[in-house]
Amino acid sequence: MRALLNTIRACEICSAHLPHAPRPVVAASGDSRIMIIGQAPGSKVHNTGIPWNDPSGNLLREWMEVDKQTFYDSRRIALMPMGFCYPGKGKSGDLPPRPECAPQWHTALLRQMPRIELTLLIGQYSQRYYLGDRIRSNLTETVRHFQDYLPELFPLPHPSPRNRLWLKKNPWFAAEVLPVFKARVSRLLA
Repeated sequence: MRALLNTIRACEICSAHLPHAPRPVVAASGDSRIMIIGQAPGSKVHNTGIPWNDPSGNLLREWMEVDKQTFYDSRRIALMPMGFCYPGKGKSGDLPPRPECAPQWHTALLRQMPRIELTLLIGQYSQRYYLGDRIRSNLTETVRHFQDYLPELFPLPHPSPRNRLWLKKNPWFAAEVLPVFKARVSRLLA
């Protein structure tokens, strides 16, 4: 695992398409029980090299009811984005994750983590990639039908501040989805 992580962190396959020098961000261990697959690092994460080290990470940890020490313990939680490097800014936020990363690295990483029991699919990019034809018509419907993907997969909206309106428009998420989600995470981390 250490050799694979070092190889990933030295990756430059998409460097010609990035606004900054590549800085792949990933955290994993062969003992990880929960895998979090997000989109791609934002600029703050790119600058610090620490996954989910931003307001999105704060809300995700709140949803999970875990502290930073637990969240960043890779023996418990693995953090693997769809795109490992910051893709840059677009018109309405960060650009989509680079498409090279997931096919290049995900399978190799997952093979090294046989204890994963729950994979959180955060946002549309990871849901499209991992749910394939099982995905619903949109993210809202995919998240609404989260129980169809249990016990291995749990689709979630991205906890970005840009999605606060989505959370407000969909109160069923906090009332119906988060309690099940928190209980599942708590059982796996106990």
